[in-house]
Amino acid sequence: MIDLHTHSIFSDGELLPSELVRRAVVHGYTAIAITDHVDFTNIEHVLDGIKKAKYLEEVWDIRVLAGVEITHVPPQKISGLVALARELGAEIVVVHGETLVEPVLPGTNRAAIEAGADILAHPGLISKEDAMLAAELGVCLEITARCGHNRANGHVVRIAEEVGADMIVGTDSHSPGDLVTDEEALNIAMGAGLSEKHAQDVLFSKPLSLINTRLI
Repeated sequence: MIDLHTHSIFSDGELLPSELVRRAVVHGYTAIAITDHVDFTNIEHVLDGIKKAKYLEEVWDIRVLAGVEITHVPPQKISGLVALARELGAEIVVVHGETLVEPVLPGTNRAAIEAGADILAHPGLISKEDAMLAAELGVCLEITARCGHNRANGHVVRIAEEVGADMIVGTDSHSPGDLVTDEEALNIAMGAGLSEKHAQDVLFSKPLSLINTRLI
């Protein structure tokens, strides 16, 4: 499993980075991004802490990536925060999309895509036009394992396949029980409407390609 959307105690997760990564190792993960919630008020503090978790790569066979999830930031401010996150060393930049279960401002999906985020998390009823732009700019649309946010997974898959947008599976883990195995992740992807072959690509090839591109 390569999971590029998780949370620790640096935002609203329950686990220290060390415990989150340890549990990921037990689940068979080969890579994990810790992407805690940020806005302009806390991004420096959060990234400073998360980057220190890379020491775990020295002792466990897992890649640990320092990232952020830009969350509930006004659309007109997202581009600047994406740029700042990269300047501060974020290896993976996720933007909290227009999920069906939170009052995310309309226009957030578009702003995240235009800003060149790596992943648009749980983008809800994303429009075909925004999905087409994501395909053009190489922004991954998330198929999420998280309850509530996953209500629109089927729509996301249908639109993404129609326009050729890249997809990725993320757990949006906040607690120990949110992490999944490869088999569970495959079932989530197939349950959202992907063929087994496409699901395998979304689970492994695409996230690995994204990691390697960002770390060149």
